Amino acid sequence: MQNKKIVKVTEPVIRLAGIRTVGVIGDPGCEGLGTYNMKVYAGALEESSREDITLIVGDLVPTGTNNYYSAIAKITESLAGNDVYTLRGNHDTGAYCEYFGRKNYAIVTEDFAVVVLDNAARTFEQEGLSLLREILSMDEVDQVIVAFHIPVPNHFILNCVSEEEFLRLKEVYAPWKEKVRYLLCGHVHSRFVDEVDGITLICTGGGGAMIEDVSKEIRACDVEHHIVRFYVENRKLKYQIKDLAEECYGRERNDAVLEQKLKEAVSGELTAHFQYMMFADRAERRGLERVSNLFRALAASEYYHARNFYSIVDCPDPFLKSVQTFIPGERFEHEYLYKMLKEYAAANEYPLAAQAYAAAAGAEKEHEKLLKQAADPEAFEKETLYVCPICGHIMTEEEKKERCPVCGGPDRQFEKFSVNR
Repeated sequence: MQNKKIVKVTEPVIRLAGIRTVGVIGDPGCEGLGTYNMKVYAGALEESSREDITLIVGDLVPTGTNNYYSAIAKITESLAGNDVYTLRGNHDTGAYCEYFGRKNYAIVTEDFAVVVLDNAARTFEQEGLSLLREILSMDEVDQVIVAFHIPVPNHFILNCVSEEEFLRLKEVYAPWKEKVRYLLCGHVHSRFVDEVDGITLICTGGGGAMIEDVSKEIRACDVEHHIVRFYVENRKLKYQIKDLAEECYGRERNDAVLEQKLKEAVSGELTAHFQYMMFADRAERRGLERVSNLFRALAASEYYHARNFYSIVDCPDPFLKSVQTFIPGERFEHEYLYKMLKEYAAANEYPLAAQAYAAAAGAEKEHEKLLKQAADPEAFEKETLYVCPICGHIMTEEEKKERCPVCGGPDRQFEKFSVNR
């Protein structure tokens, strides 16, 4: 396998000249290599390409088989703009070494060193600890980043190596502790900065996996996908966390033909989704529950296809601004579009179309009201909503009646959406 950007490490110590910055990406592939997740990784690679080299701190793939390693390698080679080094995460089993080489190694530059240690099995390998001791003992090395996948014990999470295992690491670096500037890890699908044993610990897992809550202080809604960059300033090694914009990647949007075809694929998949859901309803009304279940599963599959295609061409605003961008569309539909079409249908004696437009307009008006409230997510308190499956009218807990106020559908048919379900 001839890699252009991914460095397959064959020697324990790599000496690099002219390296002053490192971009770090955490956990790109442990939740799967679907397009939706890989868009974040693509954006992270492009952002990290601004640095001299990139380091991925583990979990490149969901599991260590050749097909996943081949897929992540192709994506990385296509999008990386600098040399990419990796370390092994707990998901990176199997054929890891075939693709990326040694599990324990060190990168030594004129200004700092990065020592990569394998602790994917929650233990530090003796080979790695011996290498760390060797690098720290070098007179030329005075600033070191010790990188591994699973965190050491800290103040935020319990999902870490044992205190006994951390003690093994501390015993190695203790004689040269002042040289260890940073402990760097991934594994946690978020980010936090802590201090352990007097050393700054940076945990980063925002390179592809869905961001998760870490604690009451570190919530998913407060953390963006991101990379970490290390850089030298006035001969001191520093770091910066760089958030990725939600439109972080858009190479395919530069090809007008491909962009149009992707949008057509979205429309096709959503049409199939709708058709399958309609047929599932028909099957359910006939008591064919297994057939209905099949078509609901098919509908879900088509939706996820549409989501993947759409994520490639989507260029969303930042989240807090995004909620407000939907309001004008809802207002236009209920104030102008559906009102006009209802009047046209009624004037030309198309009663079903007129009825459908009238019902939709009423629902869109309610959508606009709720979206205005949700524009301030922290203040939005609606925990339960109901949707009438007959006309699509949406109701809050307070507004729910025995029958839908628009079409008269019974409440037993309402679809419930609750944060507690």
